[in-house]
Amino acid sequence: MRVWAALLATALALSAEAAELPDFGTPADAAMSKSREAQIGRGVMLQLRNAGVVVDDPLLTEYLSSLGSQLSSLTNDDDEDLQEFNFFLVKEDSINAFALPGGFIGINSGLIEASETESELAGVLAHEISHVTQRHIARAAYDNQRTSIMSIAATLAAIVLGVATDMPGDAMSGVITASQALAAQRQINFTRANEHEADRVGIELMATAGFDPNGIANFFEKLGRRYGSSQYVPELLLTHPVSAERVAEARGRARQLPPITHTDSPAYALAKTRIRVLGAETPEAAMTAFQHNESGTPADRYGLALASMRISLNDNAERLFRDLIEEYPAVMAYRVGLAEAMAAGGATETAMQVYAESVRLFPRNVPLTISYAEALIAAGKPAEAHELLLDLLNNVPATPAQLRLIARAANAEGDVANAYFYMSYYYASIGNLPLAIGQVRMALETPDVHTVDRARFRSRLDQLIEYLPEEQRELANVHGPQ
Repeated sequence: MRVWAALLATALALSAEAAELPDFGTPADAAMSKSREAQIGRGVMLQLRNAGVVVDDPLLTEYLSSLGSQLSSLTNDDDEDLQEFNFFLVKEDSINAFALPGGFIGINSGLIEASETESELAGVLAHEISHVTQRHIARAAYDNQRTSIMSIAATLAAIVLGVATDMPGDAMSGVITASQALAAQRQINFTRANEHEADRVGIELMATAGFDPNGIANFFEKLGRRYGSSQYVPELLLTHPVSAERVAEARGRARQLPPITHTDSPAYALAKTRIRVLGAETPEAAMTAFQHNESGTPADRYGLALASMRISLNDNAERLFRDLIEEYPAVMAYRVGLAEAMAAGGATETAMQVYAESVRLFPRNVPLTISYAEALIAAGKPAEAHELLLDLLNNVPATPAQLRLIARAANAEGDVANAYFYMSYYYASIGNLPLAIGQVRMALETPDVHTVDRARFRSRLDQLIEYLPEEQRELANVHGPQ
């Protein structure tokens, strides 16, 4: 409940500010600018991360971000003010997905497992992307200027947090009721009209991206059949009410588009398998789920290899990964698995050779580089890990896991000032500006900081202070090293 209280306090503080914004541009801009939406979205993301419900697995993050980018990259062609998107996985078995202000789109692990085709998953993502591009949250705030956009996002955050932290049902009901009173609406997401608009735009978007436009209708219809007479209703159906009319309309719109046959990517099946293995209650349960799949599909064999590693059967995992690589040499996940199995089994030097060869084949791949860097640090080679991660940082948009790891590598190398500096980027990436500013100040206070580094740190501090709300900037400039 303390997390909800913090979210609620933030909502109330921001609601007053939102009502004072000048009226210019679109009605949505009059209620909430895109920069304000991004600020609010980062705040909610911070609460979700602090509650431990955001999954930071590099391979899963890479897949979800790649799939999301296939869709979202098609939405910014004629928009000078580009909308940034951030796709993240939520550790939760319930079937749900949601969009936060600022382009933050969360997908529950349970939804990915429940999907049967990649087009179904892409359909849900396209729908949520459309909520963002159509500015539905800001438009809802405009419709009721007294309701903070934060209160709508906070409702969603509260439900995610409540489920993930096993909040009692009566307490959860109280949280939802309170947030509904603030938001003046029963649903988390949007009005029925906005849902239909997101369907329409999302269907066209997924077809343009090469996915079966029937994907979203298939998924909703399947859930409706599965849970229509059940006492349990998935969160997705509560937040995205499905009717026969809505499904028929979605199918009708899909029929107006050229038919598309989409073949699921190997990464889709591997992501579903990885979620299943990592989400198993115990390593033994994961092994039981896959132990009869040695002759199954590549994804089944991948699951058996991962499960074998979880119970320290590293030789078995290594054998399985070698066989998979021989059949599918272009799948990077198998090479990462082989190197990790070797390292876990004590064959460090051989693992390093596999990593080096894999990096040559998949240069600057984020999950591969992170795994390699972790192995280098464990092998007592933090300087090599630092160099590898710095090259990635300079060429590829950084993830929080990547930033945290480069700070760890720098610290292990003895470069304490840069370790603080990198952590400032990590905290900024998860929306915690005060801690980010504190890390830069500690970097500046580190003894014997080189003049060039000091100038770099000072520039970073000025940049972070500029991100603060105006009323906090003067206070921030007064304190700390100059």
